[in-house]
Amino acid sequence: MKKQELYKQVITYFQQAIPVAETELHYENPFQLLIAVILSAQCTDKRVNMITPPLFSAFPTPEALANTTPEVVYEYIRSVSYPNNKAKHLVGMAQMLVKDFQSEVPGTLEELVKLPGVGRKTANVIQSVVFNKAAMAVDTHVFRVSHRIGLVPKTCTTPLATEKHLVKYIPENLIPTAHHWLILHGRYVCTARNPKCEECGLNGICKESLKAKIK
Repeated sequence: MKKQELYKQVITYFQQAIPVAETELHYENPFQLLIAVILSAQCTDKRVNMITPPLFSAFPTPEALANTTPEVVYEYIRSVSYPNNKAKHLVGMAQMLVKDFQSEVPGTLEELVKLPGVGRKTANVIQSVVFNKAAMAVDTHVFRVSHRIGLVPKTCTTPLATEKHLVKYIPENLIPTAHHWLILHGRYVCTARNPKCEECGLNGICKESLKAKIK
C-alpha cells in the first residue's frame, strides 16, 4: 500500500472512531493549560488533573505564580514525576511570562521554547490546542503508534524526525486533531504493553498487526 493511501485510510478510520479528539487535561485558559502540560511530562493526565485544581486556585495568574517560590509550589505538585524540577520550571515560566510576554502565553514555537520547562513537544501542544496551529506534538504515544501502524519509517528514530514525517502527509487542517487521535489511540488501544489488536479497527492495515499475521 502506498504511503498516501495508508494515511488516507488511517485518517478516515479515526474520523469515524474518534470524532471528538481533544486533550484530556483539564484547564480553563492558556496559562492553566501551559502549567498542566509542563506537569504532564512523564506523568499521566489523570494524575495531573488530580493536583491542578488547588494549584490553579492558589495561583490563578502568572503574577501570583511568579511571586511564590518553588518550595511552595512543590507542596501542591509533590505527587507528580520530578516535582522539584517542575516546581522550579513553573515559577521560572511564570516570571518570564510576566517579564517578557505581558503575562500572556505566546503563540510561536520560538517564543514558547524560551520558557523554563517548555520543550518542542510542550510548545507544539500549546500551539495546537490554544492557537489551532498545524503543530504535531510527538510524545511517547504518538511516536509508538505512528511507527507501529507504519505511518513513519524506522529511520525516524527521534521525535523531531517523526513529527516532520507526519506533518508531510497529514493535511494541514487535520494536524491539530491528528495529534489527539494518535495519543488517544495509543493510550486506550495501541498500548505500550499488550496492545488490543483484536479490538483495533486498523488491524487490517497496521504494519505490526500484518507482520504478526504473517508469522
